[in-house]
Amino acid sequence: MPITNQQVAGHAFLRQMYEDSYFPDHVVDQGKAILLRLCERIEADRPSNLESLYALTQSATEEFNLLDREFAAAGSGIETVAREWICDEFCFVALAYGFVGADVEELASGRDW
Repeated sequence: MPITNQQVAGHAFLRQMYEDSYFPDHVVDQGKAILLRLCERIEADRPSNLESLYALTQSATEEFNLLDREFAAAGSGIETVAREWICDEFCFVALAYGFVGADVEELASGRDW
């Protein structure tokens, strides 16, 4: 399903991670795919409140939890800076879809990175 939100469609997800050689591009690509799937789910499900949005972001957070193993296998990891960058992307997505009051901790609750 193509992304219809123009702000999201034109966004360079995880740009900082691509610019940092510590993070292998092939693993960052998987993180970008997680975020794009999140956007597709938001557009398909049209969450009407924050709780519904948090349920979708929780699923994406769980995918990032698994992806951290891929980073580790490639000699990298989701550490402090990457954690902030990923959380920033979750906030971007929430704002792009009109969820101004979304809490960053709730967006990525359940993370183990």
